[in-house]
Amino acid sequence: MKDSATPDVAGLYIHIPFCRTRCGYCNFYSVTSLFRIPAFLAALMKEMDMYSRKFSIFDTVYIGGGTPSLLHVQQLRDIFQKIEKSFVLPPNTEITIEANPADLDISFLKALQDMGVNRLNIGIQSFDRQILAFLERRHTAEQAIYAIEAARNAGFDNIGLDLIYGVPGQDMASWLDTLSVAVSFHPEHLSCYQLTLDADTSLGIRRQKGDFSLPGDDLQYDFFMKTADILKDAGYIHYEVSNFSRDMRFFSRHNQKYWNHTPYLGLGPGAHSFVKGQRWWNYRSLEKYITEIEAGKQPVQEMESLTMEQLQLEALYLGLRTKRGINISKFAGRYNCDLIAQKEKVLKRLQEEGLVAIQNGCLRPTLSGLAVADSLSLI
Repeated sequence: MKDSATPDVAGLYIHIPFCRTRCGYCNFYSVTSLFRIPAFLAALMKEMDMYSRKFSIFDTVYIGGGTPSLLHVQQLRDIFQKIEKSFVLPPNTEITIEANPADLDISFLKALQDMGVNRLNIGIQSFDRQILAFLERRHTAEQAIYAIEAARNAGFDNIGLDLIYGVPGQDMASWLDTLSVAVSFHPEHLSCYQLTLDADTSLGIRRQKGDFSLPGDDLQYDFFMKTADILKDAGYIHYEVSNFSRDMRFFSRHNQKYWNHTPYLGLGPGAHSFVKGQRWWNYRSLEKYITEIEAGKQPVQEMESLTMEQLQLEALYLGLRTKRGINISKFAGRYNCDLIAQKEKVLKRLQEEGLVAIQNGCLRPTLSGLAVADSLSLI
């Protein structure tokens, strides 16, 4: 078996839609009605059966949420045992689980390893007590530090930390302190996200009321550039807008499937799937999800078939968010589009502005281009 994900092999995502409390910025689907966990798990097992003949093999598995780490060890073990019974997982499969620091101790972490989890993604967000409180996180900075140390002691050698910058009340010094603490643990992966707020989140509602404002574009740019410089000096590869890795071996193989239009299957409420230009997504409702499955139906809310033009635009948007950029000849072959001929004038302008470069047959964003990657996709 190869040491990296095979390009055309699908990835499996399982959404655990439960949280003990809701974070004020989060727009991922979740509920706090933990008594529904047994009913959800029963439905999830049946959903796996529905797809066991349509998807035969996965070389990445990602358990996200929500908060997967609030499940009991036996509940997680049941999920992994069902995955192994329903699908083929090669020996090199990347198996990731998201975790809240408050849930982690040595015994739980060792149990995860026994289940085959080889990549741990911890939602730290900040080591600043005031920032954690503003974000409505349920863990403390002390719990975050303990969780990282416990993960190392349990034997995890592929740890990812999620961090957030651009939080109201967070100055550059506070952010750099958080970044410094994170780097001191030498995590294999770091995700540094700029805070964005959907209108229907609790913090989004407060922002609309004028309770606070987000940092302006200039400060957000400074956050981004300073983060990139510091992590580069610390030996990290900036391989996607928000993602950094100590080595290519630690790039998130699962997330790259989303960026490459590789097939993926999403199970659980609100989960998305993609195969050969078709995308579908499950009901963003735990009750509807359970009801449909109990009736013997796939819990699919909607499905769409993407046109070649839509696939081109997605590939352009996603490619320009990555360090590797877009291989021009492969893009032409896959999406029937000559980027250089079609976008000649705008690409020349972007090159002159120092936002993109064309080297060795690839269109790549510069660091300044990554900072405004969403705008680049509009070319």
